[in-house]
Amino acid sequence: MRPYILKEANWKSLKDHRFDLAVLPWGATEAHNYHMPYGTDIYEADAIGEESGRKAWEKGANAVILPSIPFGVNTGQSDIYLDMNLNPSTQFAILQDLIEVLDRQGVKKLLILNSHGGNDFKTALRELGLKFPDMMLFTCNWFQALDKTQYFDEQGDHADEMETALIMHLHPELVLPLEEAGDGNEKKSVISGLRERWAWAERKWSEVTEDTGIGNPKKASPEKGKRYFEDVTDKVAQLILEICEVKPGQMYK
Repeated sequence: MRPYILKEANWKSLKDHRFDLAVLPWGATEAHNYHMPYGTDIYEADAIGEESGRKAWEKGANAVILPSIPFGVNTGQSDIYLDMNLNPSTQFAILQDLIEVLDRQGVKKLLILNSHGGNDFKTALRELGLKFPDMMLFTCNWFQALDKTQYFDEQGDHADEMETALIMHLHPELVLPLEEAGDGNEKKSVISGLRERWAWAERKWSEVTEDTGIGNPKKASPEKGKRYFEDVTDKVAQLILEICEVKPGQMYK
């Protein structure tokens, strides 16, 4: 039993213990090219949350890792079979309920560990920060914590080399041989502002990619995944530690 993992903890160990920070991993359930499981974002959220939590706990962070939420915002993938969607308003309602529990029970810090590009919590946390003024609310995208060009040859943002390498390291039994993977080719918008990324519109997934992937996974390896996993969990663990240590009113200097 790891005392910092809520799904493993018991009432005996928690009855008299009070955490400073709750970490909420949040994933999605969606197709990941031909070769990867629908639960890729969940497996990543679980593993990165638990390993980052371990590293932070061993350095003195008083943080608890909550169970991962397995569904995310997939509004652009409505025609991809069994890509499960939570509307942003539903996601907001879930988040508000969970923050209410933490606030009521004295856990005054929350970090959302986001594992899915379609999830965007910043707007929700702006509003919820007004509703719960005693809470310190944070969100992070672990997949943006490091410069991926230092680890991988091919760039992408979904079922790409990075994600493939991670799952090859974490759950090799769930990855098909790479010769069965699609190339992850992405069609580019005809609108220049969208291509240049200073304008935005939601991507219609089935029109952008034929295999549901964006980014060529063919150069992935478990060795690359292991190196990236170790470094990204070091980075997230440091974030957890620093959030645990900071006091209200002392965020800036």
